[in-house]
Amino acid sequence: MEALVHVLLVIDAIIMIVFVLLQSGKSEGLSGAISGGAEQLFGKQKARGADLFLHRGTIVTGILFFVLAFLSAYILQ
Repeated sequence: MEALVHVLLVIDAIIMIVFVLLQSGKSEGLSGAISGGAEQLFGKQKARGADLFLHRGTIVTGILFFVLAFLSAYILQ
């Protein structure tokens, strides 16, 4: 059981890293924030299509990562 949880934790971490790296940037970076891009940075931007899938996938894998880490640390040991 412990080995299964650890394997799932590693797989989940790899998938979460891929989801985060595939997401498009939401702002122009620091130069955009300094030169007046702060309105876009804090404004409401809705993700669509692939960005929506990646955003939701990141949330799901993040929650799953937390649950598996909690399970590994407190329940199995």
